[in-house]
Amino acid sequence: MSKKLTLGLFGFGVVGQGLYDIIKTKELNLSIKKFVIKHAEKKRSLPSELFTTNAGAILNDPEINTVVELIDDAEAAFQVVSTALKSGKNVVSANKKMIAYHLKELVNIQQEYGTSLLYEGSVCGSIPIIRNLEEYYDNELLHSVTGIFNGSSNYILSKIFNEDMSYDKALRQAQDLGFAETDPTLDVGGFDPKFKLTIVASHAYGLYLNPDEILNIGITHLANPDIHYAREKNLKIKLVPTAREINDRQVILYVLPKLIKPSNILYGVENENNGVLVKAAFADEQFFYGKGAGGHPTGSAVLSDITALRYDYRYEYKKHLGAANLSYSDDWEITVYLRYEDESLIEKLGFIELLERHYALDFKYVIGRINLSKIWQHRDLINREGNFIAEFS
Repeated sequence: MSKKLTLGLFGFGVVGQGLYDIIKTKELNLSIKKFVIKHAEKKRSLPSELFTTNAGAILNDPEINTVVELIDDAEAAFQVVSTALKSGKNVVSANKKMIAYHLKELVNIQQEYGTSLLYEGSVCGSIPIIRNLEEYYDNELLHSVTGIFNGSSNYILSKIFNEDMSYDKALRQAQDLGFAETDPTLDVGGFDPKFKLTIVASHAYGLYLNPDEILNIGITHLANPDIHYAREKNLKIKLVPTAREINDRQVILYVLPKLIKPSNILYGVENENNGVLVKAAFADEQFFYGKGAGGHPTGSAVLSDITALRYDYRYEYKKHLGAANLSYSDDWEITVYLRYEDESLIEKLGFIELLERHYALDFKYVIGRINLSKIWQHRDLINREGNFIAEFS
């Protein structure tokens, strides 16, 4: 029989409102006692007595046994989550940046205090990828986990390739719909999918990694020549995070734009949808598809975690027990398209093999094989106006 949950929620933004909309339609043996919000003056859709700016109203209330953290500030979120876990309260979070940077510490806290932290909503919206990695693939040998993890950038790219919309207009539309923030850097710069990739890799391969050590280059400098090139070749550009075991000892992780062929299942993942492709030794290839942005899709993932806590569910982190032989590496060759302005960049990158080279007054590009470590080493030079890089699928 499920136990009664009394919830305290931190944050009442898009996801918080979406979660509440779903909860009020269900009979779930749970109740929301208090919301902690940042701006007391903001008009709310619920009675004012439910809201407070005092974190202690939730963290120090013995009646509240479950904390739901849905705020933007990663460091503030970590303080909330760690304090709640240490005080005996289970926690559900959707803060991918906070979890990516603090996962190892949070796992240790759970083990020490016997509490549970669930965070399905932090990765790919409504797609239950973490639970599947934990339960279905817990004894599997995973060759790779890749896909489209960011609904905002995918929405922009879909509008560009399917409706011939300009980058700037597509970005504004994504912002108007709430898919992208006023400052979209986390999304279009590839940081958001990198945080999600860090979490996914932990559950897939048992590694605790610092996101700052993982390569991410986004679509910020995508320009018309790159779009025209892709269309001429019947390709689309998607922002794709990749985790792959390259031998029995090493795993590579990176986020790059990717030139996708029509035969690739990611080719048809459009708008704010996400798609996760898992390749395993025994289960072979499986694909997970669903909404990756929006209050209700993410709210549904958060609610799934909340209801799992009624039955004392917790992640077991089984992959970490056997991960002693695995380590992170960036020593791996990939084939890329690189548009560039300064000829010296080609020399610095030290391509292993140049397969194609194109010169024009306003459009120079090369296609060639390069080591990931070289891209990492010169990422700041690559990620400048006038340059754009994308991997070939």
